[in-house]
Amino acid sequence: MSQERTEACAKSMSGGAACAARAIERRRAQGSRVFSAEKLLLARMMESLGNPPLDLVLWDGQEIASTAKPPLARVLVRDRGALLKLIANPELGFGEMYTADRIEVEGDLVDCLEAIYRAWPRTDHGQIGKRLLAPFNGSLRNTQPRARRNIQHHYDIGNDFYKLWLDRDMVYTCAYFPDPAMSLEEAQWAKLDYVCRKLRLAPGETVLEAGCGWGALALHMAKHYGATVKAYNISKEQIAYARERARAEGLDGTVQFIEDDYRNVSGEFDTFVSVGMLEHVGTDQYQALGAVIDRSLKDDGRGLIHSIGRDRPSPMTPWIERNIFPGACPPSLSQMMQVFEPFGFSVLDMENLRLHYAKTLEHWLKRYENSIERVGQMFDPAFVRAWRLYLAGSLAAFRSGDMQLFQVIFTRSGQNRIPWTRHYLYAS
Repeated sequence: MSQERTEACAKSMSGGAACAARAIERRRAQGSRVFSAEKLLLARMMESLGNPPLDLVLWDGQEIASTAKPPLARVLVRDRGALLKLIANPELGFGEMYTADRIEVEGDLVDCLEAIYRAWPRTDHGQIGKRLLAPFNGSLRNTQPRARRNIQHHYDIGNDFYKLWLDRDMVYTCAYFPDPAMSLEEAQWAKLDYVCRKLRLAPGETVLEAGCGWGALALHMAKHYGATVKAYNISKEQIAYARERARAEGLDGTVQFIEDDYRNVSGEFDTFVSVGMLEHVGTDQYQALGAVIDRSLKDDGRGLIHSIGRDRPSPMTPWIERNIFPGACPPSLSQMMQVFEPFGFSVLDMENLRLHYAKTLEHWLKRYENSIERVGQMFDPAFVRAWRLYLAGSLAAFRSGDMQLFQVIFTRSGQNRIPWTRHYLYAS
């Protein structure tokens, strides 16, 4: 009797295990199946993006095919979670899932992203919520502690990383290509000199630079134009690098690199210059920046602000703001005017160097890809993919016109010592 019970129990346990195994298989099959509702939501998402010429391939092999033949690229979605994040918030979800290697692009990544930017409706991007929240864009105030944290997040990740793909002078802003065939080194030197010519810099003049990067412009102004420069920056690594370079070149007597916030500037100067900092200031701080310029410029002073921008006010792409540039907000021209208008500054000239930035990013992305093995030794795979996406997405944005690059020259109102023509900009 005991043996019969044992055999019955064994059969019951065996059957239960088989039943449990079949249940697991059913759940797996259900988990791998793409439901019609998901395909419908995905198709509607693509429609809201303007139906870019891309094929979407899901984890079970099903495709949402583009009407364009052949499509520019194929976007592979590896799992349901990645699909749901993409549908819920394409701008954020694509970046997060690409970085996590749960979305892949078959084809040229830049072409894929440019196709999306060009197809996406330009007027409102189809998001009512974004329009409703537009007045609060930049509402997280860039206080001095927050600004320092934001800058350190991006710039203090190691000079050795940036040396892999920037030019030899470590210029991390838009280059200037009078000849598109120029090397990156030549074009960055040309940009530094172009800024000096726009400022009509003369020997013996004093310059205030806000946000000096690794110091290339300040050193160029001192070395080639005989200027005395005070340069402010809150990135520890950049300031340390710039000071060492100034000592090595014998310019530490004429260029002073100060690790401090632009709001703490003191002194009076002939010229003000800021290249690539306004994007980090925050629109709520534009009048504070204007007040700094107003108290720092002499009566006949003039200045230049160089900044990434947009055609109209709009927040930074959420994935970039969260992962690459926290606190950043590229302004429209109307927003930039809040630096100048309250203090009676006159804008003398404005130039858009958008295609120059696209060319700059072509060089950066190529150098980054050529250094990808070294980057992988420095950081984890998610970082490698995130920075590839950031550089490729930036290149696509400047090619498509989604982003701009503004250089604005200004002076105090009523000054008549200004050029009659633009000849001075282009004379060698």
